[in-house]
Amino acid sequence: MGVGRGLLLVLAIVAVCCLPAVFALLFCADEILDRVACRWAEWREGRRERRTVARLDRAIEADSLTRDIDLTEFDRDGRRPLEQIAVDLRRLGGHRLAASDRSVIWHGAVIDAYDERLRAACRALGIAEHLAELDGVDREIERVRVEGLLHAAGLTLPAARAGHRQRHR
Repeated sequence: MGVGRGLLLVLAIVAVCCLPAVFALLFCADEILDRVACRWAEWREGRRERRTVARLDRAIEADSLTRDIDLTEFDRDGRRPLEQIAVDLRRLGGHRLAASDRSVIWHGAVIDAYDERLRAACRALGIAEHLAELDGVDREIERVRVEGLLHAAGLTLPAARAGHRQRHR
């Protein structure tokens, strides 16, 4: 009988100690259920987004598009962000196309700066280019080729004709 009373006493003490927690659980049950429901909805939404991204990756074969890009180039100190290079290319491309009323020296400097930014964008995206090795018409043809490759990689640039812009597919 002594063991039964001792067990009953222990259970009574535990019940009294847990009573505040039971009251808190009863009063906050709606908030707890709301938090659980929100976390469940966030988990489902994240899972849905991951599945959608995976389906899109498979549909466009994203791995094959980025296979040749050296990702360590993006972590290099002092690297200009690709967004900044793109802004420079658009600005210089506009100057290059509207340079009919400027001097030949100014126009040459703009083209050299434009080509340097094209080379930087190609390095950042792992695209082969030969702008530094060519002159004259060959360099113009290479510039158009590089602009096309950059456009295919998602970088929209001013086209060779004024008033005509490249469009995303």
